[in-house]
Formats: sequence, C-alpha cells, structure tokens
Amino acid sequence: MKLIDSILQSQNELLQIRQDIHAHPELAFEEQRTADVVAQKLGEWGIPVLRGLGGTGVVGILKNGASQRALGLRADMDALPVQEINRFAHASRHPGKMHACGHDGHTAMLLGAARHLAQHRDFDGTIYLIFQPAEEGGGGARRMIEDGLFEQCPMDAVFGMHNWPGMPAGRFGVVPGPMMASSNEFEVIVRGKGAHAAQPHKAIDPVMVAIQIAQSWQTIVSRNCNPFDAAVLSVTQIHAGSATNVIPDDARLIGTVRTFRTATLDMIEARMEQIAANTAAAFEAQVDFHFQRNYPALINDAGETAFAVEVLQSVAGIDNVDTDIEPTMGAEDFAFMLQEKPGCYVFLGNGEGQHRAAGHGLGPCNLHNPSYDFNDALLPVGASYWVHLAHAWLARV
Repeated sequence: MKLIDSILQSQNELLQIRQDIHAHPELAFEEQRTADVVAQKLGEWGIPVLRGLGGTGVVGILKNGASQRALGLRADMDALPVQEINRFAHASRHPGKMHACGHDGHTAMLLGAARHLAQHRDFDGTIYLIFQPAEEGGGGARRMIEDGLFEQCPMDAVFGMHNWPGMPAGRFGVVPGPMMASSNEFEVIVRGKGAHAAQPHKAIDPVMVAIQIAQSWQTIVSRNCNPFDAAVLSVTQIHAGSATNVIPDDARLIGTVRTFRTATLDMIEARMEQIAANTAAAFEAQVDFHFQRNYPALINDAGETAFAVEVLQSVAGIDNVDTDIEPTMGAEDFAFMLQEKPGCYVFLGNGEGQHRAAGHGLGPCNLHNPSYDFNDALLPVGASYWVHLAHAWLARV
C-alpha cells in the first residue's frame, strides 16, 4: 500500500476529527457544526474557503503554479435519522441522529488530503475540495450546482468515493458506466366509494383495486423490460381504512423505482400510470398518480475511470483494485455532479466490522444500520488516494 508519510503521521488527528464528527451528527442541510469544523481546519492549513453553496456546503480552494487545469474532490457531510445503538465513546450524542453511512469518514479523509496538499503544494493547477451537505435524500449535490458550484469553481473533472462494507478493508472497487441506480418514488391514491363491510355491493372497493394495481405493476419489469436492463419496482407501503367493518373510500400505494437507464425509467413510469388508470377504470374507481424523480443514475466516465484505476493500482496494488464490481441499485447524488462534469466514483472496502470498538451494537456493520461504524484504518488510505489522484490528474498531458 503506497501511503503518504505525512498523512500517516497525522492519522491520529484525522481519527479525532472523524470521531468528533461521528459524535455530533447533523441531518441534511443542518450540518452547521460539521461545516464549521471543516472550514476551521481548512483555514488553519491556509486554504481559502467558500461557504454557503447548498446552504451548508464548504469548498476549499487550493491553487498552485500557473496551470489552468482544475479538478474537484468531493466528500459528503450529513448523517441519517437513525437511533445509534453503539455504546463506545464516540457514539452519537444526539438521539435519532447517526453517522450510519460513513460520511464522517469521507469528510475526514478529504481533510487529510487537504492538509497534505496545503503543506506541500507540489502540484500545478487548482484542486477544489468539495464538502457537500444533504446526500441522504436531500439532493445536496444538486443544490450546490444550482447555487453556482461549477461557475464559481470551474473544474474540468470531479471525483467521489464511498466506503463499502463487506468489501475487504482497503480494497477498492469501481466500474465504468452505470455504477449506481437512479432513485425515484411514487404515491398512487385509489379513490373508490366506501360502504359497510357487510354490503360490498354498495361500494367501489379501493383496497381490491390497489391490490390489482400492485400485482399488475410487477409485470412491467418481468415483461416490458429487457432482461439485461436492470430495474426494480418495489411497492413498500399500502395504506387503507381504519376499521374492520368499513370498506374505505380510498387506498394509497407508495414505493420506489430504480433503473440505470433514463429510457427504461421513462417506460416504467408511463406503464405504471397506464396500468393504474386503466385498472381503476375497470372497477369504476379513479386514481391520482404521483411520480417523483429524485436522483439520476450514477454514470462513471469511461476515460476518467480508466485514469482513476491506474492511480488506484499504483496506491493499493493491482490485486487490491476490482475493476468489474457489480453495480448496485442503491442511489447516490454525486450522480448530479457526473451529469455536469466527467469523473469517477469509487468504493473503498470498509471490511466486515471487526474494526469496531468495544461497545458496538450487535447488528452488522452495514450502511444505514444502527450498529455501523466507519473503519478508521481507512483514513490514510482514502486520503493518500486523493493526493495521488490530484497530483497525477493535474500532471497528465
């Protein structure tokens, strides 16, 4: 592992930063304390700071030499509305809030890279250190872009990284093209006519209509999608009625749709609406159809991915870089940045959880699990990758 000496020497400081952020989690667009910590550290290291993009976003601006080339390195800062069950010293001090996805580690790794780059300044060009709010459902990347991220910080490419439980600690994984799916949600209200449960002939039963719609929707993926074109349609909630002897007036279907291709998403949304409307009409009911597109699919640029792989292999060794990982149907709002700029997003293995301190929860060390904790051994690994990537990218012809 080609780790940078100065980063290894500052590993304890990075650990303290990471665990401090973990102990004080903040939800989407509430990351004021976290942003203050980031801005303070960048300032201590002589890095100019731009604040306010996306509300609580922070961007450190490192310039050196005369080159006009520029790249962005992005970390996310927000926590999740999860009740942590870990009991170690740095566990969350705020009930119902937890760094259950490792964004505390992502922030600390980028700070580690920032510290080294500021102290050595052995590069030619500009490095934008992007600390983004509200990845967890808030679309903070989109907000930063709307607030002028790429106008105020003109960069040629942008790169991201996420820890990945289950992958051996320190191992990297990446794939060109689609790597994470789009995330979309729907709510369908079936409007019928209520009646006494003993007199169903006087009702238009929205519960039965909702059941028919939910079952019919499953044929969209199995019969309308190309089998090689991954898609997931999940009905996750059905709400109807409040009494055992009453057929209600309406019923609600709620869930998500995930795809890698926009054309596939277009088709699924259209078919869902058609099936819902026509099924309801067959039963003399009506539907209100609502479909919301949240995050687009994350698509790694082929050229920048090939370049990132070369850097990863130089840092971790060829055997520790998996260039053909299976894409995940999970979503990530770094996808918005990759819609605007070429770049690459990689996974960094977080291990199976053996790293967790005494007092951790009994659950698995999985993302979004109340027993999760970031693997602090990764701090110099991720920070070293960022530094080597920035150096190599700015130096390439």
